[in-house]
Order: sequence, then C-alpha cells, then structure tokens
Amino acid sequence: MQSLITLFLVLMPLFIGFAIPSIPKLTAFADKGLTYLVFIILTLIGIELSQVEGLGNQLGEIALYVTVLSILTIGTGLFGLMLFDRLKPWDTKQSTAKSKQHRVSIRGSLVQVVCVVIGMVIGYFLPAGYMPPENTMTVLLMILILLVGIGLKGSGITLREVLLNRRGVEMSIIFTLSVLIGGLLFALIFTDVSWTKGLALASGFGWYSLSAIVMTDAYGAIWGSVALFNDLIREFFALIFIPVFMRKYPSASVGLGGATSLDFTLPIIQQSGGLKVVPLAISFGFIINIVSPVLMVVFSALG
Repeated sequence: MQSLITLFLVLMPLFIGFAIPSIPKLTAFADKGLTYLVFIILTLIGIELSQVEGLGNQLGEIALYVTVLSILTIGTGLFGLMLFDRLKPWDTKQSTAKSKQHRVSIRGSLVQVVCVVIGMVIGYFLPAGYMPPENTMTVLLMILILLVGIGLKGSGITLREVLLNRRGVEMSIIFTLSVLIGGLLFALIFTDVSWTKGLALASGFGWYSLSAIVMTDAYGAIWGSVALFNDLIREFFALIFIPVFMRKYPSASVGLGGATSLDFTLPIIQQSGGLKVVPLAISFGFIINIVSPVLMVVFSALG
C-alpha cells in the first residue's frame, strides 16, 4: 500500500505538470525554480547525513559502494550502447566543444557537492528542535516532479515526437536494461545488498536529486548519499567523455548523461555532435526521465 502511495506521489505531480497549459513565463519560472530547489534538496540531504550516528566510521564504506556502483552502472550502460552503435551504426556531424564551456559545467556540478557539505555542517551545529519536519523531503519531491512536468510540457516536446524517434526509444531500452544489469552485479558483489536494492540504486540514471530523496526515504541517509554521489559521478563522467565518444559511438555518447541528456548535458551533446544529434538526445532523455522515478519506487518498494 505504501509503495502505491509513493508511486502516486511521484507520478501525480508529473501528470499535473503536463496538464498545465504551456506558458513561456511559467516554463521559465519552473526552470529557474528547479535550479534553486535542487540546491535546497542537496543541502537537506547533507543535514540528514549529519544526523547519522557513526557517519565518520562509515565514510570508507560509502566511498567503496559509490565507486563500485558507479563503475558498474556507467560501464554496463556504456558497453550496451557502444555495442548498439557497432551493430546499428549512426553517422553524426562532429564539432569540437570549447574547453572553457566544459570548465563552467563542471564547476556547476561541484556546487552541488558543496551544497551537501554545507548541509552537513549546518546539521552538525543545528539544535535538534530546529531540524526540518519529517515530511519535508516528500513535499520537496512532489514540487520537484511538478516543476519537471511543467518544464517538459513547456519545452514543446510531445509524446508522439518522442516515441516516433525510433533510435531514441531503442537507446532508452538498451540503456535501461544494461544499467539494471549493473545494479544486479552490484547486489552480487555485496552480500548486504538485496537484488531489489541494487536495481533501485541503479535506476537513478543520473537524476541525483530524485534518486537521493527516494533512496533516503526507502533505505536511509547512507544509501541516499550512495545514490546521490553515484549519479553525480555519472554527470562528471558525461561532461568529460561525451566529446570523446561522439565521433565513433554517438549513441553511447548521448546515453552517458542518462536523465541529464535532456537538460544539463544537452549543450555538450550539441556542441560535440551538432544539431543532428539533438532530437535523439531529447527523445532518449525524455523517456529516461519518465522511466527512472517509476523504476526507483517499484524496486525500492519490493524490499
């Protein structure tokens, strides 16, 4: 029953966002609000982490989990899409991205890590009576999904356009299955991780703000932080290696960013592959943005 409620809380705001008429000012407000909301969520995650007893003793274990999970989920997704590029080649025009733009993007990712650290510092000194209410994360999750829905609707993308991009649909299926295999391998390596938890952790697909909330709610702040940093590492990796893979493996290059291919890493994708690759990135990223929250909630509800 709880899993159905959680799934409802995730999907309802998304459908509401899609139902709201597209207004340019509202879309701009949603995009800007989403940026600030992510910073707030990351800070609150830091505060929750600071309340975990014996956190210092568990940092090494968290680092191990994050390292292995990142290697497996990024590696399996990359392998699956590289194989797809080999079996079904797709030519794209290549252009070189400027290094300055890469530095700016990576600096933006570092800000997100800083938010978590700031939250941990605040949580360490904050009196117990001033801690955020218990349901704060749930409320923020619903607002986050609502703003995403408004942003997707305002982008002018229709489901028809997304689903008619055959390669984008094929990529999303291959990427999802490949990364989930990485999650199963993670569960096989660590005996304290069930197969459902491994699949849930893998299902973030780069959407760090959402995966951190869902995993924290399902498994606690430690696993929420593992999901957060796993998806942040995907973002770092994508920003650096999208131009590297674009010439020979365009599908793999687009898929590196996972859910962020629709927004955060899209400029790098366009700079590296040209305008021809943008519809593919939008189709793939759109589908992954829809699939990710559903899979996370379903797998975490199973155990």
